[in-house]
Amino acid sequence: MKLLIFSLSLFFLFSCNNDDKEIDYVTLNEQQISDYIADNNLVAQRSNSGLYYIIDEPGTGEQPTTTSNVTVAYKGYFLNGSVFDQSNAQGISFNLQQVISGWTEGITYFKEEGTGMLLIPAHLAYGNVRRGSIPAGSVLLFDIELIAVN
Repeated sequence: MKLLIFSLSLFFLFSCNNDDKEIDYVTLNEQQISDYIADNNLVAQRSNSGLYYIIDEPGTGEQPTTTSNVTVAYKGYFLNGSVFDQSNAQGISFNLQQVISGWTEGITYFKEEGTGMLLIPAHLAYGNVRRGSIPAGSVLLFDIELIAVN
């Protein structure tokens, strides 16, 4: 019995090491986005949630709400410029409640025919979980055009 308790104690002692320490992606992403903005001479706005956005063309049509159905053309890429997804020129349609929270918030800053960029930290995307080809903790950049509020 003493051997069993001793073995279990050793197991728990060695299985709880510092390699499992969770990375603070909020702080890391904030610095990564700030560096990206500075390195690329961009002028971006930061929302209270930590989302950064750039409005190149605000648009002139209807402005969506967080529950709107929209059609958006986009290109999604990482800080290193590697593209992970993009739509065709006609865009894709979806409800803003069915996408990552960075999109739900970010698309509402544009009106129809508006264009710009969303710089989305991991906590407003997929967090510290890998999602397909998107590594955990990734900042996601999107060039977007809000084609229509449906």
